[in-house]
This record gives sequence, C-alpha cells and structure tokens, in this order.
Amino acid sequence: MEGIGKLLLLLGVSLALLGLLLVLAGKVPGIGRLPGDILVRRGGFTLYFPLATMLITSLALSLIVALVLRLFRG
Repeated sequence: MEGIGKLLLLLGVSLALLGLLLVLAGKVPGIGRLPGDILVRRGGFTLYFPLATMLITSLALSLIVALVLRLFRG
C-alpha cells in the first residue's frame, strides 16, 4: 500500500504543478510565442502548434518529476 500512496502523492503534486503552469502560462512573457512555435493562417483557417513551448514544458516537467522521485527514494 505504501507504493500506491507514494504514486498517488506524486500524481497529485504533478497535477497541481501542471495546473499552476497552465494558470501562469498566460502571464509569463514569451510562453506560447517562442521561436519554433508554428502558426499558419490561411483565409478563415488558423493552425497554432506550440512546438518549442511543448518541448520546454516537457523538459521542465521531466526535471521536476525527477527531483520529486529522487526526494522520495532518498
């Protein structure tokens, strides 16, 4: 049961951090408009694919999860 408790705690912390990131994403300058984000506008069609933003977000979340896992193991 201890393993399931740690997993649930990790998931809860991860979800809270993701929620905080989503709340603050509109207020942090540069997020969502980085070089490497793809924006295509043609007529009445707009495609926005935040490639660079997703890569940076993924890297940051991976580092956070690695740090949290290291704290729980040690």
